[in-house]
Amino acid sequence: MWALQLMILAAIGGVIGWVTNYLAIKMLFRPFEPVAIPIINFQFQGLIPKRKTEIAKSIGETIEKELLSVDEIMNKLITSSNKGEIIALLKGKITEIVSEKLPSIIPSTFKGMISKYVNDVIDKEGEQIIDDLIETSIKKASSSIEISKMVEDKVNEFDMAQMEGIIIRIAQKELKHIEVLGGILGFMIGIFQGIITLFF
Repeated sequence: MWALQLMILAAIGGVIGWVTNYLAIKMLFRPFEPVAIPIINFQFQGLIPKRKTEIAKSIGETIEKELLSVDEIMNKLITSSNKGEIIALLKGKITEIVSEKLPSIIPSTFKGMISKYVNDVIDKEGEQIIDDLIETSIKKASSSIEISKMVEDKVNEFDMAQMEGIIIRIAQKELKHIEVLGGILGFMIGIFQGIITLFF
């Protein structure tokens, strides 16, 4: 008889533990909008909806500082191989301009000398010129592009149902573990309480 009572108390504890954690997870998101509780003059709202603006700002700042900066983007876009391609493109363009745009009165031999001289300069100084351009571009981009602000605005554009779906999809396994852990802990506490109630 006592064993049955013990199992009933343990089962009740397990259910309470699971339901408590399940509700705690749901209350992270819901209600989306503040709900006023009469008499006690208290407003209740899910933690994430309530702090959505702060969360969006924090996500934006973290991504910009730790994951994605303008400097890194620019440096990734212009690699060593890209520099070689840019230099080759410049040389081809210079040759084209010299041969096609200079007056026909200028001898082709002289045009060839001009083209060769400019190409030699590009070969010697091209990478440094590109590096200087990149540095200037990074400074301009850093002052005009705010990745953190872009991410913050994008997160703030999400409606709460959409945000809830994204978070649950990402952390589904972990959230389920929290629910199950609540049931296990509740079950163990139920056994402990049952032993105290029945035998002490």
